[in-house]
Amino acid sequence: MLIVLSGLPATGKTTIAKLLCCKLHATYLRIDTIEQAIVASLRNPSDLGALGYVVAYELASVNLALGNTVIADAVNPLAVIRETWRELAGNAASEIVEIEIVCSDKVEHRRRAESRETDIPGHTLPTWDEVQNRKYESWASDRLVIDSAQVSAEDASQMVFDSIKLHSKGR
Repeated sequence: MLIVLSGLPATGKTTIAKLLCCKLHATYLRIDTIEQAIVASLRNPSDLGALGYVVAYELASVNLALGNTVIADAVNPLAVIRETWRELAGNAASEIVEIEIVCSDKVEHRRRAESRETDIPGHTLPTWDEVQNRKYESWASDRLVIDSAQVSAEDASQMVFDSIKLHSKGR
């Protein structure tokens, strides 16, 4: 199964993804970590482009082929990126569960964005202005939407876990 967590920075994706990884013993693919490893090796960091996603897609494909559950933690701001995750799952004959994490409380979202510290050496977190001005396309597909302003990360991870169990029973 491929579980894709999406949403703007500072909504709680990584916290929820890590909790899910522990519950599911899943392979964890975090785009920020992959991108930072690539940027560290580039002469010109602006050459990064979509490389982080391309590497993550390949790692996900290999792990799905091995029968592993994969959790992808990324902003996934564009419809084409989300569609690629769906195609990847389909090609691997794997189920996909898409989750969008939002934070409806703008004051809380801003507080999180401005107060968090990076856990990836060398990684620069986006400013609140960058979060607000980031291109993030509307969704056209079904997904589980979790508002991290309304539920704790632990409750959110349990909601995803319960959704996965229901999803698997429906097969």
